[in-house]
Amino acid sequence: MTAITCSLPHCDPRLGIKTTCTLRCERLAGTVSQACQTELFKTCRAASAITGVQPSGTGTWASRGQEEVTMQVYIGIDWSSVKHDVSVLNENGAVVTRLTIPHTPEGLEQIENLRKQVDVQPGECLIGIETAHTLLVDFFWDHGYQQIYVLPPTKIKAERPKLHTSGAYTDQGDAFLIASLLRTQRESFILWQPEGLLIRQMRSIVSLVLHLTTEITRTSNRLTSVLKRYYPAALQVFSSLDTLIAQSFIQTYPTPQAAAQLTWEQFSAFARAHGHRQPRKLPGCYARLRQPQIPASTAVVAAYAREAEILSRLLEQQLRTKGQLLKELQVLFRQHPDHGVFASLPGAGEWLAPALLAKIGDDRQRFPQSEYLLGTAGTCPVTKVSGKRRQVVFRNACDHELRQIVTQWSRASMSQCGWAAEYFAQVLSRGHSENEGYRYLGNRWMKILWKLWQTHQVYDEAYHLQQIALRKQPKPGK
Repeated sequence: MTAITCSLPHCDPRLGIKTTCTLRCERLAGTVSQACQTELFKTCRAASAITGVQPSGTGTWASRGQEEVTMQVYIGIDWSSVKHDVSVLNENGAVVTRLTIPHTPEGLEQIENLRKQVDVQPGECLIGIETAHTLLVDFFWDHGYQQIYVLPPTKIKAERPKLHTSGAYTDQGDAFLIASLLRTQRESFILWQPEGLLIRQMRSIVSLVLHLTTEITRTSNRLTSVLKRYYPAALQVFSSLDTLIAQSFIQTYPTPQAAAQLTWEQFSAFARAHGHRQPRKLPGCYARLRQPQIPASTAVVAAYAREAEILSRLLEQQLRTKGQLLKELQVLFRQHPDHGVFASLPGAGEWLAPALLAKIGDDRQRFPQSEYLLGTAGTCPVTKVSGKRRQVVFRNACDHELRQIVTQWSRASMSQCGWAAEYFAQVLSRGHSENEGYRYLGNRWMKILWKLWQTHQVYDEAYHLQQIALRKQPKPGK
């Protein structure tokens, strides 16, 4: 008979073991399993790390060739920009410790010190957090933590009533809930992996371009409103207001009086100097400028001319910055190994192709099935079924930037793919709106893209049409 005794007079009850910790495990032949010894050693090891008391009797056991057993701890973090609430659970779900740390280098080091006290390696720590876009996640990766799971905030919100039926919640409670979900439902979450440098750079540019596009629209709308008040002819000269030549014209001739003195020779020289590429359209532009307009009073012109000039310079800067970013995005896009896959997509062009790659990334494990990608893109609806009731509703929880990009791609693809235009027309014929049609078409495109992305293949229109024809053929026996 081999006896293993662990005597810990001050064992921490947070580890899920009794306060009076006198454990005796008698290893009889065929009586005590290896699993029992493993659990004993793991518990004693964690208790010794917290209390500082070395278990007695375990030295003999360890010296007899037994390998040290690794244990896992689950760390739930409710993060913020100021402080982080941390809850640590052991494998049995008992709370090892709870703490609140400031968002400072010293505060983050407290987590690392805690790990060392519990005597676990970074690879044995499973971390749950509601976002990957924080310096806290970068800290974990720099210190060797690789099992990081990003839990959707909607999941945390939905699980709160299980802890408090009253609806009350705290930051520490959310941290405990995150750790508990990670322990019991880990298979429901995807292990997060950091993207490569190229994807990070491209994603940053895409997000900024989308932001600038929104700001350009906002500034352009404001400038349009101001020009309508005192200088409507400036809106009619060129095809669009959000062009560099239109902004240069407003800045050079900021008032109706200045434009009225402009001769044809001066106007054509101005257009050539600012890179107008369609000289045959210049006579029409000049004619629109010379059309009679309702005159604005001197006071109105003086009140609004300065604002129009400021808005025009702001819009010009936004347009130039966006153009430069798009050039940088193309350079990065050509360097990526998946360039050929996304460049082959019909209608994607120089903007949507790199934008799709940046948003989807190059981690194939992130979307192991096409449904994961469709849900992230927001192209598929949410189906609710209960009894005889079945409801299909719009999906709100998704990557809204990716959904916007996919919608633009759906619209652009119809001019190059006959089957896409035909499918869009079929959706409209069933009574759906245009937005729903773009979303339905985008859902079909994303299924195709997922397959191409997973297999590293380029899009082949002939092969796709062949597959459509095969699916339309009647099955044998029907």
